Amino acid sequence: MKLLAKLIFSLAINGIALWIAAHAVQGFSIVSTVRAYLIVTAIFTAIELVARPILKLVLAPIIIVTLGLGLIVIDAIVLEILAHIVGQYVFIAGLYPLVYATLIIGVVHVVLSVSSKYLHD
Repeated sequence: MKLLAKLIFSLAINGIALWIAAHAVQGFSIVSTVRAYLIVTAIFTAIELVARPILKLVLAPIIIVTLGLGLIVIDAIVLEILAHIVGQYVFIAGLYPLVYATLIIGVVHVVLSVSSKYLHD
């Protein structure tokens, strides 16, 4: 049951983060339909649950050398994978929109995760 709650929470955070990034970053967009957001959020969450740990393991030396800043590269790779999988729903116009969207999604993840832990306690 706890795993299901964590999955639902992860889906919600990812959906909110993607929505904020799509509205805040010019050059990063998601088709504005509920169906598109649900599909993109589900696939993004699946990529984060499967590919992100593998990327973190493979790129661990870079993460250590850069004192954690390599995680931004991993998050950008995850967004690029998402754009390649669901290219009909997600559009990334170049490197700067990719970096900005990655940073916004990361900040939203941190803020919502930390605030949920404070609310839960």
